[in-house]
Amino acid sequence: MTYKPHDLAEEFPEDIEVLHHLKATRGHFAVLADRYGEVNGKINRIEEQLDAASDTRLEDLKKERLTLLDQIGRMIRDARAVGA
Repeated sequence: MTYKPHDLAEEFPEDIEVLHHLKATRGHFAVLADRYGEVNGKINRIEEQLDAASDTRLEDLKKERLTLLDQIGRMIRDARAVGA
């Protein structure tokens, strides 16, 4: 089975420049983006059966990824609104 990687660039393809700008200029955004990458990597490894995890652990990671994605999305929308 093939899994979608869910990288931020794939989640926000129209906002690549905003992603780079925010990561370079806003520390909190960089922390969120880095954490998103870590969580997303863990999920991908579990789904590709490279790492073992319980269903509960996988669901917890997916919930965390979604929460991070929501926060990142809000920051991107705010940055677009002010022209950053």
